[in-house]
Amino acid sequence: MTNHEEDESNEDFAKLLGASLETTERTFAPGDRVRAEILALGQEDGIVALGPGKEGAVATSELAGRKVGEPIDLFVTSVRPSEIRLSIHPTDKNIAQDLKEAFESRRPVEGRVAEVCKGGVRVNVKGRAAFCPISQLDLKRVETATEFVGKTFVFRITEFSEGGRNVVLSRRKLLEEEQARAVAAFIDQNPDGSVVPGTVSRLEKFGAFIELLPGVEGLAHVSELAWSRLESPSDLLAVGQPVAVKILKRETVDGRLRISLSLKQATERPAADPAAAVVDPWTKYAAGQVVEGKITRKEPYGLFVQLEPGVVGLLHQSKVSDHPEFHLERQKVADSIRVEIGEVKLAERRISLQLPRDPDADEWKDHLQAGQATPGALGEMLRAALDKKQR
Repeated sequence: MTNHEEDESNEDFAKLLGASLETTERTFAPGDRVRAEILALGQEDGIVALGPGKEGAVATSELAGRKVGEPIDLFVTSVRPSEIRLSIHPTDKNIAQDLKEAFESRRPVEGRVAEVCKGGVRVNVKGRAAFCPISQLDLKRVETATEFVGKTFVFRITEFSEGGRNVVLSRRKLLEEEQARAVAAFIDQNPDGSVVPGTVSRLEKFGAFIELLPGVEGLAHVSELAWSRLESPSDLLAVGQPVAVKILKRETVDGRLRISLSLKQATERPAADPAAAVVDPWTKYAAGQVVEGKITRKEPYGLFVQLEPGVVGLLHQSKVSDHPEFHLERQKVADSIRVEIGEVKLAERRISLQLPRDPDADEWKDHLQAGQATPGALGEMLRAALDKKQR
């Protein structure tokens, strides 16, 4: 052996001796994570090697499916002069350290909502109790948190103190981050002018709010709902109704995204014949016509009746006084009703409705007013009318 080879051999031996002494001198404390090797499997305990001259005990039930000689990661649970006990399960100290690292690195953690408490819910995270304020449970306002109990969610740790005894969580922050990514992708894929699907989320006098993504709404102004004038968005739409809308404009105001939409422009198609005139649906109606409509709104002063999409007339309470058999208060929204066109104000986009007249009743009234009906003649008229209805 040359002098050089002898020097290298001595150096390697020194390193191995140092590592051995370091392992031999190592002390263990509860909460330590160790890499061990299974030496034996007994009826109650298994023996693992922790290093030269160091052994520990693990409950055999925790080593089910393992073999002698297999390496395993363990946690020190207790240290006594005669025994070091370990487990495959982390200790409170390990859990607290893991939660602290998750807090510092902003790593999400999984937790199960255990119960409702004052101001929020208690969440079980790795066996530790944590608190999530009710305002941080969801993107939408949560009135009662009972629907969350028993369910598992992913949370962000927003506060960690007192060695892990005080842990505060937020699910909303993760949802906001997820929503921001979804919105960014949506905007990138759908520039202004795109036609996209949505769902009517709420109706106001000035227009309809359309949900494009969970938690992301756009506004279609009442003027952008139909090509004809609408009295109210509810004359055309209902909450929960799926629609197609065109994105008109997007802007950020006070840090919030505002999206302007159009329902009518989403259905716009180029005319087959450019010279063809656009038919105004309001011109189809004239006084005296009897049509079938649908009640869309009910007010103390009368009923709003939709004759076709975008065309709505008013059946005022004063127009039903000559019909004692008709009870205004018994009519329901969405019911069909037969009405007669009373007056059409085309420029104002208004149609007055009335109940269809009974020709026989008008004939009797005319005869009575003219004094032409004697008791006998009146009886004949009644019988003739009855025969007419039966035929």
